[in-house]
Amino acid sequence: MNYGLPLTASETLPRPEGFLRADEAALGSHFLEHGYVIAPVADLGALDRLRDAMAEIAAKHLGLGKVQDTGALLDDIHGHVEATDLNALRMTVINGVNDLPWARQTYFELARPLLEAIVGNELAMQRRLNLSIQLPGDDSSLLAVHADVWDGDSPFEVVVWLPFVDCFNTKTMFLLPPEQGHAVEARMADFDGGDTEDLFNDIEADLTWLDVPYGQVLLFNQNLMHGNRINREGGTRWTMNCRFKGLFSPYAGKRLGEFFEPITVRPASRVGMSYEMPGGFVE
Repeated sequence: MNYGLPLTASETLPRPEGFLRADEAALGSHFLEHGYVIAPVADLGALDRLRDAMAEIAAKHLGLGKVQDTGALLDDIHGHVEATDLNALRMTVINGVNDLPWARQTYFELARPLLEAIVGNELAMQRRLNLSIQLPGDDSSLLAVHADVWDGDSPFEVVVWLPFVDCFNTKTMFLLPPEQGHAVEARMADFDGGDTEDLFNDIEADLTWLDVPYGQVLLFNQNLMHGNRINREGGTRWTMNCRFKGLFSPYAGKRLGEFFEPITVRPASRVGMSYEMPGGFVE
């Protein structure tokens, strides 16, 4: 797999860190240095199935009949819906997808190798998948520069961001790398009295615009500044996002059982969580 690492076939991966395999260590190093990893999904057929389901729900909502090419329909959906009606389409599609009994597990499995390498193998997953649709030239679906942890998210969360069309240039999201992000956070007081556009203008030259074609998945550090801008490309952006974290890592405003639910609890953890010391012992 190519995890966005600048490696060629003749190059070797770095030595493992501790007990990690060499590939896990390389992946983790890239995530820590750049704030993200990009890799092919674990099952392209499963991704196609999820995209087909989305397209069929969208087509039914818009009265378009049977879908011949799901990828083309999504990319060209701006020819069938106005910006004023976009949220109704988005809500119909995401509610329909979340109602599919297989959708969340499919989403997880698509990114499972990345999640287990970056986060761990005992995980909590967001209870509902999110969907973003960004029409070309539309300013109603913008996400101003921000870091999720500033709004009460746990710093232990990561976001799995999945495109259903090719995402590039202004049709994708931007991320401020960790080194530059730490430097900006150290002088956040400079922006007192300003707004998010002032912050964007200050960091624009250092931003990474993440090229994520269909068939690949992005996992990024939501503690870093990120967002999007007006889509100036020719097609509509369709992306889903969902949060994951280590089951036993600290939670913040998004609580276990409310926003998150356990998905991969191992037997030893189940035993430990259910164990009760018998009576009669004197400590």
